[in-house]
Amino acid sequence: MSHSEPTPRKLPARAAAVAGIAATLVFSIAGCAKPPGTESGSSGAPSSSSSGGAATDSSSFKACMVSDSGGFDDKSFNQTSHKGLLDAKKKLGIETDQVESKNDSDYANNMQAMVDAKCSVIVGVGFKLGDAILTAAKANPDIDFAIVDDNEPRFKGVKNLKPLVFNTAQSAFLGGYLAASMTKTDKIGTFGGDKIPTVTIYMDGFAQGVEYYNKQNNKKVQVLGWNVDKQDGQFVPGSDGFKNIPGGKQVASNLISQGADIIFPVAGNSGVGALQAVKASGGKVSSIWVDTDGCVSDASYCSTMISSVYKSLDLAVEDAITAAHDKNFSNEPYVGTLSNKGTGLTPYHDFASKVPEATTKKLDELKADIISGKIKITSKAQPQT
Repeated sequence: MSHSEPTPRKLPARAAAVAGIAATLVFSIAGCAKPPGTESGSSGAPSSSSSGGAATDSSSFKACMVSDSGGFDDKSFNQTSHKGLLDAKKKLGIETDQVESKNDSDYANNMQAMVDAKCSVIVGVGFKLGDAILTAAKANPDIDFAIVDDNEPRFKGVKNLKPLVFNTAQSAFLGGYLAASMTKTDKIGTFGGDKIPTVTIYMDGFAQGVEYYNKQNNKKVQVLGWNVDKQDGQFVPGSDGFKNIPGGKQVASNLISQGADIIFPVAGNSGVGALQAVKASGGKVSSIWVDTDGCVSDASYCSTMISSVYKSLDLAVEDAITAAHDKNFSNEPYVGTLSNKGTGLTPYHDFASKVPEATTKKLDELKADIISGKIKITSKAQPQT
C-alpha cells in the first residue's frame, strides 16, 4: 500500500424479526474499485457480472435510495452511499429519487414509497433495512434492489437483491497498527454507535492491529473501549447511537480523560462529537475516521485526522445502479477488500509529514500479508471469502 496515494452483521440479537448476518458467505470478488482520493488513472469501479441485454433508455430509468436513520448528511456511510446515487445520475443521465428515514420504524413505508414511485432499482443503506428490502424484493421481482452492509442467508436465491458488503476488519487492522505507532500515551480509544456487526468488525480489526503492533515492537499499547475476546465495549447511549452527537462527544471525552490520545469512532454522525472533543484538545489528541475520507466529508476536522479507514460505498452503489441500467444486474454479492480496493486507508493529509516512513513501509507489508493470508484476522463479523 502506498500512503501518499492509497489503495481505496452473526449479529447480536436483532429486534423482532431481523435475522443474523451470515458469517460463512462465499463470495466472488468483482472488479477493482477506485478508492476515494486516488489520482486519475486508477482502475474503475467494480463490475457486476451476468449475461446482459441491451441497455435501458436512460429517460425511462429511475434509480432510488432509502437511507437508514442516520440520514444522508451523516459524514459517513449514508453520505458516501448517496454520492454513489448522484454519481450514477451524472454518469448515466438518469432520473433519481430518494427518501431519508428518520427512525427505524420508517423503513418499510419508505421502501414501499420508492416502489410506488416506479423506481427501476432501489438501494437500501444499512443492514437495518434488511426486512424491508427483502419483503419489497420478493413482492416486486421486476425491480432490482441492492442493500449496503447486509448479506443474510435469507437473501440467497432472491435474484433481484444484491448485497454490497465490505471486509473492513482488514483495513481497520492497518488503522490500528497506524494508531499504535502514533500514540504518545500508549492508550487508544474506540467506541461504536451500536453493537452491530458492521460496527464491531471495525473495532475487532482495529484492536487486532494494535495487538499485532505490540507483539512486533514489544510494546503495551492499550485499546480502551473494546474487548475482542468479550466482544463488548463502549457505545453511544440513547435510542439511536448513530445520530447522538453530544453522546459521541461525551464518550470520546471519557476515553480522553482515561489517557487516550487517539480516538477511533465507529458511530456515524455521532462520531462528529468525538471530533469535537479531539479538536478541543488543542492538538494533544488525534483521530482516525471511518467509512469515508473524513477530510473530504468534513474538512473542518481534517487537522485532527491521521487517516480514515474507508470503504468504497459510492463505487459499489454506482456499479450496482449501472448494472441495473445496463441489464447486467445480478444477485452476486459485492465484497470490498484490500485486494480489490473496496476498503483501505486514505491519505494522511495534514499528518503526511508526521507519520514515520518506517510505519508507511510496514503498512505496505501488512497489507500484502493480509491479502496473501499470512496475517489472519479473526472477526466473526467479517464476510468470509
